[in-house]
Amino acid sequence: MKLKQRVVLLAILLVIFIFTKVFLIDNLDTSAANREDQRAFHRMMAGLRVELVPKLDHTLQSPWEIAAQWVVPREVYPEETPELGAILHAMATKKIIKADVGYKGTQLKALLILEGGQKVVFKPKRYNRDYVVEGEPYAGYDRHNAEVAAFHLDRILGFRRAPLVVGRFVNLRTEIKPVATEQLLSTFLTVGNNTCFYGKCYYCRETEPACADGDTMEGSVTLWLPDVWPLQKHRHPWGRTYREGKLARWEYDESYCDAVKKTSPYDSGPRLLDIIDTAVFDYLIGNADRHHYESFQDDEGASMLILLDNAKSFGNPSLDERSILAPLYQCCIIRVSTWNRLNSLKNGVLKSALKSAMAHDPISPVLSEPHLDAVDQRLLSVLATVKQCTDQFGMDTVLVEDRMPLSHL
Repeated sequence: MKLKQRVVLLAILLVIFIFTKVFLIDNLDTSAANREDQRAFHRMMAGLRVELVPKLDHTLQSPWEIAAQWVVPREVYPEETPELGAILHAMATKKIIKADVGYKGTQLKALLILEGGQKVVFKPKRYNRDYVVEGEPYAGYDRHNAEVAAFHLDRILGFRRAPLVVGRFVNLRTEIKPVATEQLLSTFLTVGNNTCFYGKCYYCRETEPACADGDTMEGSVTLWLPDVWPLQKHRHPWGRTYREGKLARWEYDESYCDAVKKTSPYDSGPRLLDIIDTAVFDYLIGNADRHHYESFQDDEGASMLILLDNAKSFGNPSLDERSILAPLYQCCIIRVSTWNRLNSLKNGVLKSALKSAMAHDPISPVLSEPHLDAVDQRLLSVLATVKQCTDQFGMDTVLVEDRMPLSHL
């Protein structure tokens, strides 16, 4: 064989070798990542049921100190949380030492300080479990049980970006009124034999109070994030106008995502993928009211999108508001880890997991069966939406690898 032919043959063999090696390495990396996703899923399922236990046997730290130490830029709590039951128990039972009107907002809430100085947000029960909120997808009062369910869905999806939430019964006469500020106390009234309050907020009215059953009120308590992690508020790029007849740009411009990708903090870092994750999360719970979102301050786009204020969820199990998924179907990208987790939850696994996760909550059953069934059905719609994207653009374009190392040191 001539020298020139040998050189050509060697060059061809070298190219084949390089491409084969790259292909095998990529496949090995992908397979390893997928295996890790499966292991993470099984770990989540094994630790899903959280029994509320009264004490921590292995540490002298308070539940509040442990929860504060959990918070890092990309997680509110870690994957392994053996102390979670004790923290939720403390949130549900610790003595209330002060009660005040809630922080500014549109919906009724109260700010409570529990024994040990921990702040929590109390949202009162407004509806029975089987009540269906009609009208716009963001209509109605906040649903306290939605906060509880959303927290456990956050655990199941492996996002770990929602503050801790648990159901709680409070006696307004003996637990709240004696420690209430004048501002909160001035909003108390009696309707029939029931103690009620209407608080201070944009939509709070004396004519629309939240009422206890006698003196006992059911609600949810959300753990306040540590003050060392101040929050920064952002307008959601896919927010609604809330004006009849006026559409936001994303509602008529199918290329809107291209414009978003050119603006900070969505032009680099994890924020846009967080938006996509949040769209999936909100669609599953039926939350069409995320007009703003919070991250940690001075994060330059690296902080997680924190899943705060999920109470405008689980209003109507028959309403699947597809527009919530606009970030997903307009950008046509999603994290590989999110995609893997969603696929692990199909065939009824999600409903079963959510039901199991909430079984020990003090206000269980947290959701009605129609709402649990709706979550399962919406999951199928999410998977179908991703498939439409992969059919159009290919798996390599749509499924994005974004695994950021997390430190709890």
